[in-house]
Amino acid sequence: MKIMSINTGSSSLKFSLFNMDDESVIASGLFERIGMENSNTIIKFNGMKLEEKIPMKDHADAVNVLLDKLINLKIVNNLNEIDGIGHRVVHGKDKYNKSVIITDEVIKDLDEFKAFAPLHNGPNIVGIKAFKEILPNTLMVGVFDTAFHQTMEKEAYLYPVPLSWYRDYGVRKYGFHGTSHRYINETLSNMLNRNDLKIISCHLGSGGSICAIDSGKSIDTSMGFTPLTGIMMGTRSGDVDPSIIPYIMEKEGKNAEEVIDDLNKKSGLLGMSEESNDMRDVISAMNSGNENARLAFLKYCRTVTNYIAQYYVLLGGADAIVFTAGLGENSAPTRMKICENLSSLGVKLDLEKNKVMGETAKISAKGSKIDVYVIPTNEELMIARDVKKAIESGI
Repeated sequence: MKIMSINTGSSSLKFSLFNMDDESVIASGLFERIGMENSNTIIKFNGMKLEEKIPMKDHADAVNVLLDKLINLKIVNNLNEIDGIGHRVVHGKDKYNKSVIITDEVIKDLDEFKAFAPLHNGPNIVGIKAFKEILPNTLMVGVFDTAFHQTMEKEAYLYPVPLSWYRDYGVRKYGFHGTSHRYINETLSNMLNRNDLKIISCHLGSGGSICAIDSGKSIDTSMGFTPLTGIMMGTRSGDVDPSIIPYIMEKEGKNAEEVIDDLNKKSGLLGMSEESNDMRDVISAMNSGNENARLAFLKYCRTVTNYIAQYYVLLGGADAIVFTAGLGENSAPTRMKICENLSSLGVKLDLEKNKVMGETAKISAKGSKIDVYVIPTNEELMIARDVKKAIESGI
């Protein structure tokens, strides 16, 4: 069974084609700068990486180029070999608590939800429509970032604001990175042959979120109404006092949208360090004596620590802390500092095991009261698995 996972951005399209008989990757790639000059395609298969500049005026063009490439490179003999396509969808509001087969009604809903994720849902819809036009008979499934978190109780997802804001406008915590957190839970549960684990999943990348998982259910998560809240991130501030917004509007003559843009794109590691949004650069600058970089590193680790500690109490203890995503999988100094901050909970790292990068490993030391793991996330595979389930269910 061959299934393709699709992630459509505002000017990009990422894909992975899986052989679901053994969950191996047949091919993957990235189409960049769609609708711009110098649009570019990258396709990886059979140990090769092919890069080519091809004009793509819109996402429909990109989809046509992708499907033509799959045939011309003999990755597939014909498009009928693709049994299903899974589309990453950022926001399903509180209507979708699981992945669903994409119908006209689903597309209509996604269009109505665009206000909740204007940078993401729009491109997601464009990608879905482009594939449906070319492959109208191929089963397509929407996999929502927000779905996993729909198990949160009201006391977790409601904000302490006028309740009418929730009733009338949908103002509540939705959470994101749900597909990644779900993958971490399933992977660790399978590794340990348990379905009752209390896991604190730390998805640390350019964006980042922490999730408290109890027996496979999301109990709480750090991101909220938007992905701006929660921990400090590469360019996002994470939690700040909302009164800062009108204050900076007055001081700098900006409107609310401009200040929110600053909090989304000019804050976090970049804003504090004044060096970079990449933790590798921040750590390098810190090690060279840059005080701003040191403060950014310490602040980042503290915000992650605070959420882990909060969720440890919420869960009534934890079986495992898991680090995942680009930073979580590869930054040993960050993992070490966060775990040092958690020493009062009995967390101990094995310094040698913590040197791991991008591989699954248990990195806690003998005697640690909480096991600590690094598990590379695989949202694309999770999407493909959901498509396979939909096909096998005979829907």
